[in-house]
Amino acid sequence: MPEKSHPHVGEVIESSTMEFIAESRVLHGAPPFGMYVKVDSYPIIYALTYNVCTQSIEPNRRPTAYGKTEEELRLEQPQIFELLRTEFSCLIVGYEDDTGVYQRLPPHPPKIHSFVHFCSATEIARFTDKAHYLRPIFTQARVPSDELTIAAIRNANHARGENGQYLIRAGKEVARLLKDDYDRLRSILERIQV
Repeated sequence: MPEKSHPHVGEVIESSTMEFIAESRVLHGAPPFGMYVKVDSYPIIYALTYNVCTQSIEPNRRPTAYGKTEEELRLEQPQIFELLRTEFSCLIVGYEDDTGVYQRLPPHPPKIHSFVHFCSATEIARFTDKAHYLRPIFTQARVPSDELTIAAIRNANHARGENGQYLIRAGKEVARLLKDDYDRLRSILERIQV
């Protein structure tokens, strides 16, 4: 009997070769910042969550403050929450097809309405075996690159259950990428420590 798959965390609603935006399946249920996710497609696309936003489903209407807790609002006016959605933006860092895992942009962007899932610890460890996926993080102006690098490395280390070996390898790659910016490098390396 096949293993029951986990429900998707979101659905792709905007897509390009370098990034995608997905709508969360559950309000406020987006993956945490720096979490590894994959798009259910061929090839499988790997990405890092770099922004989460909850907003009105109506583009020209902002939510109104009521001075009540979420619990009170859910009891008194549950319909308010049907007018909200949570979206998350993800930076594409690689893909996997029948020939292997690649830390580069996929040949095609994710398809609209493809499902987004959390990566398993095994998938994260396999994808991050080499740290070349870190370079694209530093080249994107729209991404908080230092913070995303720190979160990505910490999540990859946690997926391995290691006590530091991966941190050393990833730290060496960050040092190579930031060899001309000592202050930035030092700041990142100090904050990576678990």
